[in-house]
Amino acid sequence: MKKDIHPADYRLVIFEDMASGAQFLIGSTIRTSETGTFKEDGKEYPKYVVEISSKSHPFYTGEDRTLDKTGRVEKFKQRAAAAKKK
Repeated sequence: MKKDIHPADYRLVIFEDMASGAQFLIGSTIRTSETGTFKEDGKEYPKYVVEISSKSHPFYTGEDRTLDKTGRVEKFKQRAAAAKKK
């Protein structure tokens, strides 16, 4: 790596996926307030929690998540009917 091209706060950070529990160790300048132990090497690093990553997103995992559209439609119709009565 070339010297003096990265910001001063560039370091390895654990990005942990809330949905799947997967961890990624990536160089980053993101500000973090917590630390965690990386599962693969057992060392302590700054940690940042993300809601979704490539390990849990349906596009990358190939999972087909179907929504209960029938239930949603029925709930909407009930709300619309109740609003009409008022």
